[in-house]
Amino acid sequence: MNRFISISGAFALGLIAVPAHPSPASPALIAGALGAAPAAVARGATVISGDGKVLRKGGNGWTCMPDNPATPGPDPMCFDKVGLAWAMAWMGHKTPPGATGMAYMLKGGTDASNLDPFATKPTRGWIKTGPHVMILSADVARASGYPAGANPDTSKPYVMFAGTPYAHIMMPTK
Repeated sequence: MNRFISISGAFALGLIAVPAHPSPASPALIAGALGAAPAAVARGATVISGDGKVLRKGGNGWTCMPDNPATPGPDPMCFDKVGLAWAMAWMGHKTPPGATGMAYMLKGGTDASNLDPFATKPTRGWIKTGPHVMILSADVARASGYPAGANPDTSKPYVMFAGTPYAHIMMPTK
C-alpha cells in the first residue's frame, strides 16, 4: 500500500483523469496487477502504473496496480471507485471520501508500518500479510472492534492505521 506515496497527484478526488491511449506495458506486468482481484473483477478492470499511467483501459469501475518494487513482497492491488478515491486522498494527505471503499490484495502485501500511513521504511521489520480484502473507512474500522497495533496477527481481521483518517479493516481471505 505504500505505492500511493509515489503516485502522481494528477488524480482528482473521485475523478480519475484517464489518458486517451494507454501507455505500453508488458503482458506480465498487467497480469500481475490483475492477479490481485478475483477473475470476474480483474477481467474488466483498468490497470494503472505506480505513477498513474493507464496501462490497460477497463470499464467495470475497478482499477488495479502492479506490485510495488519498493517493498520486499508481492503487493498488487485492485480498488473500486471509492477505494481509489480513498487511496488518492491518502497519497495527497487529504481527507478520504465519506463513503466506504473496497480493495483486493489477493497476492498479499508487505507494509512498513501498521500505525503510520506514510511510513516508507520499517522500524521493526516489514509487516507481511497474506491474501486479503480491505474495507476502506475509518468510521467502519473504528466501529468494528477489531484489534489494532504495531504488530497485528495478520491471520485474523485487524485495523490498519487506527486513529488516523486512513484507518481501514484488513480481512484475510485464507
